Amino acid sequence: MEGISKSKRVNSNRSIIAFFPQKQYIYKAPQSDAFSSDVKDYIGAFQGVESFGINYGQVANNLPQPDQVVELLSTLKLTKTRIYDTNPEILSAFANSNIEIIVTVENEILSQLDDPQQALQWVNSRIIPYLPGTKITGVQVGNEVFTDDDTTLIQHLVPAVVNIHNALAQLGYSNIKVSTPSSLAVLDQSYPPSAGSFKSEISGIMYQFLNFLSSSKSPFWINAYPYFAYKDDPNTIPLDYVLFNPNAGMVDPYTNLHYDNMLYAMVDAVSFAIAKMGFKGIEVRVSETGWPSKGDTDEVGATPMNAATYNRNLLRRQMANEGTPLNPRMRLEVYLFALFNEDLKPGPTSERNYGLFRPDESMSYNVGLSALATSSSSTSSSSISLASSGTKIKVNP
Repeated sequence: MEGISKSKRVNSNRSIIAFFPQKQYIYKAPQSDAFSSDVKDYIGAFQGVESFGINYGQVANNLPQPDQVVELLSTLKLTKTRIYDTNPEILSAFANSNIEIIVTVENEILSQLDDPQQALQWVNSRIIPYLPGTKITGVQVGNEVFTDDDTTLIQHLVPAVVNIHNALAQLGYSNIKVSTPSSLAVLDQSYPPSAGSFKSEISGIMYQFLNFLSSSKSPFWINAYPYFAYKDDPNTIPLDYVLFNPNAGMVDPYTNLHYDNMLYAMVDAVSFAIAKMGFKGIEVRVSETGWPSKGDTDEVGATPMNAATYNRNLLRRQMANEGTPLNPRMRLEVYLFALFNEDLKPGPTSERNYGLFRPDESMSYNVGLSALATSSSSTSSSSISLASSGTKIKVNP
């Protein structure tokens, strides 16, 4: 089972809030959205979106079997996923599916991987048996280690990353990229994006980590949630700005780059922080982003409509192969959180309601992808195919 700490969202709003200047724009309520139950909205809707993946968390006791998950992702034409462990049943189920999968080293065993022999043994037992049938494309060493409550973990991060990378290379799999996802709490400054900088207390280890990424040509992964910023300050943060809806946006006064959504501002702040450490050419990717469809009374904005709008607009950007204002020609790779609602996640109600799907494989809400799917079909003759009679996708009212 996925460790609880491995898919938690860090509400690092002292960094996130700064992504929008106070009192600059007037809040505009979103337009109403129809929630159709037409299954055609979903079948094959992700065809051809090569920079889009989804996180497959397992902190639940009622999820479909892994082979059913493979069928679901295949029906959706989703070709990338990430898990928070190296679950043998899942890795076996994904064999010959043509779905790329990123696996994760649990935070709890990072200290063991300080030893190169232990790292080699881990790779031999957790990765090699499933290759090449299962398309393992990446290993995430820990999750949000730089900001974990256990402050001793950080000293093990870079040795573990290097040892896993070296073990893979020794066994002939240097193409499997090794990295670690971080929360936005690694940033000390974030507004405007060009002011992005890492916290001084982690700068030493961050430099070592970035040096590894640069030499191995591996990406920097960030967990980025505009939802938290809106939840904490809905009277200042325009909902349209965080949902990718049309809005005035903001202009970075130092670069004159225009931002019409918060996610891109977050990503570019990380890119600027990396540059200030003396590194160029390290790609920033989004390991987690999403929006909860339900929350407690104090979790403003956690609604099915907002979740549908965020994910639909995000996918629209992905279909357009968009980059950020700082890197417009480099399409931004994004992994949505999450595939399923997870009923055993601790914390507020929102934590159990990030899923695009319920455990019975019905949609948590209608993302409204029919128009996007139709658009996608214009670029691929087979991009939309209706489900066979055995398809399990369904939408509950």
